[in-house]
Amino acid sequence: MNDPTGLGADGPHTLGRWLTDRAASAPDHIAIDDRGVRIGYADLEDRARELALSLRRAGYGPGDRIATISGNSIDHVVVFFACAKAGVAFVPLSWRLSSRELSEVLTQSSPALVLVEDEYIGVATEVLRRVATPPTMALLGTTGIEAGVPPRPGAPTPARGVRDDDPLLVIYTSGSESAPKGVVLTHANCFWNNLALAGAAQLTGDDVVLSMLPQFHVAAWNCQPLLAWWVGATVVLERSFQPQRILQLLVDRRVTAMMGVPTQYRLLADDPAFADVAGGMLRQALVGGATTPPELAARWAAAGIPLTQGYGLTEAAPNVLCLPASESTRHPGAVGRPYPHVDVCIADPDTGLVLDGVATGELWVRGPSVFAGYLHDAAASARVRQGEWLRTGDIVHRDGEGVYRIVDRLKDIFISGGENVAPAEVERALELHPAVAQAAVVGVPDDVWGERGVAFVVRVEGALLGEDEVLAHARAELAGFKVPVRVVFVDELPRSTIEKLARSRLRERAARLVEGNRA
Repeated sequence: MNDPTGLGADGPHTLGRWLTDRAASAPDHIAIDDRGVRIGYADLEDRARELALSLRRAGYGPGDRIATISGNSIDHVVVFFACAKAGVAFVPLSWRLSSRELSEVLTQSSPALVLVEDEYIGVATEVLRRVATPPTMALLGTTGIEAGVPPRPGAPTPARGVRDDDPLLVIYTSGSESAPKGVVLTHANCFWNNLALAGAAQLTGDDVVLSMLPQFHVAAWNCQPLLAWWVGATVVLERSFQPQRILQLLVDRRVTAMMGVPTQYRLLADDPAFADVAGGMLRQALVGGATTPPELAARWAAAGIPLTQGYGLTEAAPNVLCLPASESTRHPGAVGRPYPHVDVCIADPDTGLVLDGVATGELWVRGPSVFAGYLHDAAASARVRQGEWLRTGDIVHRDGEGVYRIVDRLKDIFISGGENVAPAEVERALELHPAVAQAAVVGVPDDVWGERGVAFVVRVEGALLGEDEVLAHARAELAGFKVPVRVVFVDELPRSTIEKLARSRLRERAARLVEGNRA
């Protein structure tokens, strides 16, 4: 919104300008293809601008947050750009979470308004019932929020132009602690992230980008889609991951670029229709969320579509390292070199001393794309900072060519299907069961999902409790990807001499159990 309201010019790195610029230069070009419903850049700009103006008139502005519970859709993108133009932080919440998890996140984020797609009305109603002071709820779309914006509770936010350092996105992510944290990304963070990505992705207005990651993930915005809208490309939105449908979309929509996690690329390669993609229009396939197994990368390369491996984290908006497809054969299993405008170093995790040359240690990141902090959690923000550096919690090795690879994690998480899972979060949910005295969860390797969780449970003395009951409880309390695949009952959990949980011993035992089941 380049000052149509007289509030002062918006900052040069604010993302609401992108849509305005593209609508002026390519008004009729298709911006989004949403299951066959298409919208051009001019119409997308008109809807976003009008909603932004309505939000301003209703009292919303910089400093406010608007949460959403929605699948990937045109309506959802309209709200994103309207928030960007109004200076409101956009907080997309995961519909995969249980009602308990969603209510905790909604309480922590304290939005002024929550917008819901009609498909999730039942979920949202149950979630709001659990919140002590629920925000106002409205529906997405032209017959919902775009037809009338509820007044902001309390006094209106003072009106002004949007600044580069205003929060744009708040993305909730599981760290090593017991509850997800809201990662605050500013307009400037996202601007520099996409500028860096532009050097690797090299999209143009002629590209067709498939966006299949759910829009509560940072990658669903900052790994191709926002860059695509910046340059005037077409984004094909897909709401769910069904391999046969994705492969058909790649052919039917003449998709030229896509991004996914290793689990998705494996399921696509395993589908009989995968052969139809070879020789098609797809020229760029980004993969992130976890390291790609070399044999999987080789299968895609053999089909004429070598994968470009990326490494990132939500706190870095997320892009940090990139291994071009042209180098994947020479550096199997690596995650690449730093993106432009991103500085990295390797530090000794115990002393904090920076290690030069060939080295192994904790990866630290700095640059204009590094997040502003965790929402309402200054202490957690401080724990991941070392001066101007962001501590990733990942142990990496840098070789003589400056190529990095992930070798271990300091953070107590595992990654299942591209989703971070914090064992402490799962343990807390399991211990809500009245017959569970203690629980410990570890990740074990899985050929399809990367890693899956195994839970070790100590029963309350005298309690009768079986694996099925624990798993049913977990499914009621947790998102599906967090639910363990096995429950092992033990008399006590192993601990070190300082009474710290000995997870390494549990990992070894869990790995043996899983391997034994395969044999």
